[in-house]
Amino acid sequence: MGKIPPVLRSSVSASTLIRAPLKTENSQRHHFNKIPSKKQQQKDSDDSHKTKIIPSLFKSPELSEAKKLLNSFISTKQTPPDRPFHNSILQSYALVSTVDDSISLLQHMIKTNPAFSPDRSTYHILLSQACKAPHSDLSPVHKTLNLMINNGFEPNQGTTDIAVRSLCSVNRVDDAVELVKELSLKKSLPDIYTYNFLIKCLCKCRALSSVYGFIDEMRSSFDIKPNLVTYTILIDNVCNTKNLREAMRLVSALNESGFKPDCFVYNTIMKGYCMLSKGSEVIGVYKRMKEEGVEPDLVTYNTLIFGLSKSGRVDEARKYLKIMVEAGHFPDAVTYTSLMNGMCRKGDSLGALALLEEMEARGCSPNACTYNTLLHGLCKSRFLEKGIELYGLIKEGGMKLETASYATFVRMLCRGGRVAKAYEVFDYAVESKSLTDVAAYTTLESTLKWLKKAKENGHAV
Repeated sequence: MGKIPPVLRSSVSASTLIRAPLKTENSQRHHFNKIPSKKQQQKDSDDSHKTKIIPSLFKSPELSEAKKLLNSFISTKQTPPDRPFHNSILQSYALVSTVDDSISLLQHMIKTNPAFSPDRSTYHILLSQACKAPHSDLSPVHKTLNLMINNGFEPNQGTTDIAVRSLCSVNRVDDAVELVKELSLKKSLPDIYTYNFLIKCLCKCRALSSVYGFIDEMRSSFDIKPNLVTYTILIDNVCNTKNLREAMRLVSALNESGFKPDCFVYNTIMKGYCMLSKGSEVIGVYKRMKEEGVEPDLVTYNTLIFGLSKSGRVDEARKYLKIMVEAGHFPDAVTYTSLMNGMCRKGDSLGALALLEEMEARGCSPNACTYNTLLHGLCKSRFLEKGIELYGLIKEGGMKLETASYATFVRMLCRGGRVAKAYEVFDYAVESKSLTDVAAYTTLESTLKWLKKAKENGHAV
């Protein structure tokens, strides 16, 4: 109880606003509901060939074996020896070989089939491999980039994107930063999607001062400025570290940069205050949001109700439930579960149970979290029989028991002399894979030991 449900997030998160990784080694864009310009479409078409990877094609990294296999494919004409065919072969071999051997295989392809002409996506396969290769520096990457340039393909934004994502995928974030700066000096600036992806990676593994330093350098040296998504990533990061003062400073900086904070930004900050159980601050963010003309969404109200309920202000939470409905947002399982959580914390588990009936009457189906919250609350308030009834619904619905509700329920059963029932609940917890066998048994065993000791000492249970 008390944890922030995952659904207290906007439907479009910061990571969603960053372009998804490229599925193939090309520079095709996915701009999320944004129609690319003609210039962008033209740039994308340069690298439009899709590569089908055949991961199990090469059993050995030996170059000689790879050449023989390639020659056998071409001689039997099982597949048209066109560019996609050669790229798929190269991609498959790159999964098991060294960068140098992959380059040698490419040279062999060109030699044996003069009709084959490598394109940018071909060299991007090698670039991705070079970035992921275990190496202490960027020399394999530089070698691949030089090979590209010597064959008439200057690095573009797609090149930068593939290099950055490949380096970050193997935790070479510092190398990604270094390479971005190098490529930017050579007029191959990262686009805003690559830039934001790198910012997000930096936030995960570097100090905030280091992230700010990178942002300032890219702004001053290359005129790449943060956008709304950048600020959202930063705000999400500082909220996760409970640095709400810095989050509000970033909101001010966002305004000064000409961007208007959106619903997701405010929801993120509200979530941060919820983590600290600061109900007043949650309401403050909500009011500021309204003053700024930003319309709250379902996540806003769910976060607000959760924060108030968690901090014991259930009556205020119910007031915002009414406001939420009046605003046209239908309460969902998260809304009701948050309220039940707060009511159970205040010892009003029977009121929470009545809210369950109201919830179902309004056509909202409770979920496993709802039932576990109520089970935990009822047992804490010593309403064992009602807890047993609720457990029956959980079992009937095939739902999993959460660790806290399972432990509380088992303890109450044992204290109430219902040891056989406790063993039955233990069996269900294991069968439904709610808990591991060890965790479920440890809870039961410790409860039985406590019960035995209490009886020996003449204590009432």
